Amino acid sequence: MLWDVLPTGKQPGGAPCNVAVHLRQLGVPARLISRVGDDELGTELLDFIRSKGLSTAYVQGDQHQQTGVVAVNVDDTHEVSYDIVGPVAWDYVQPEPALDAAVEQADMFVFGSLAARSPITRATLYRLLEHARFRVFDVNLRPPHYTREVVEYLLSKAELVKMNHHELAEIMSWVGPKTDLPMAMQALAARFHLRAVCVTCGADGALLWTNGQLYQAPGLRVEVQDTIGSGDAFLAALLKGWQQGQESGECLRFACAAGALVATQAGATPSFTDADVRGLLAGPASP
Repeated sequence: MLWDVLPTGKQPGGAPCNVAVHLRQLGVPARLISRVGDDELGTELLDFIRSKGLSTAYVQGDQHQQTGVVAVNVDDTHEVSYDIVGPVAWDYVQPEPALDAAVEQADMFVFGSLAARSPITRATLYRLLEHARFRVFDVNLRPPHYTREVVEYLLSKAELVKMNHHELAEIMSWVGPKTDLPMAMQALAARFHLRAVCVTCGADGALLWTNGQLYQAPGLRVEVQDTIGSGDAFLAALLKGWQQGQESGECLRFACAAGALVATQAGATPSFTDADVRGLLAGPASP
């Protein structure tokens, strides 16, 4: 939970925060676990979360560390890069019985690799993983903030994993021979006993391996403002469909449309609805 600092100004961000906001906009209840500094940036983030209809009950305050910020380079609108400041407040998320209970009650627990960059938040994350019913690993490799050991541990705890094709290639370079995307997804699922592996391919759409089958959805042709938050909207939409028991191919197409819709607007969390996503999916922009 942080601020993306762009040339045009700052925007609320952080992948788990973005996913929570997008889930809420799609009508799915969500709760966010994070930590912000006792500073103006932290106050603004809490106000933003409340404005999106999310509770701040599980967002801790920190008297010593500043609220997280990230310098975002959007010179290439299709491949955004990030300079992630640290240590900051979200590196110090403390274990609490209330967090354990919240995760136990949730249908899904969504987490990423960046939260595990620091020993304190990593220990809290590992503890929460033991309380989760269904674990969703949103990989989000951000050099130099991860290690192979941590990523492989998080993979071993997950049921559903979402990553982009670059991340899949890197992970497969650790654990197996180089192969094509479908074979790599199948190999990863087998190695880590995953129920599903989802890989996004930017403008080329996405693939989903689950129940021994491969599903593929094409990208939608849209005018891109920036891709910040597109993957987070994609994941939120995929999880909505998964939770509702929708057919896997339909889930994937809906997720691609949500990601494309967010890419047409600036920032990670523009406002949109389920109907907006379905409108784009049904409209002339669909290939």
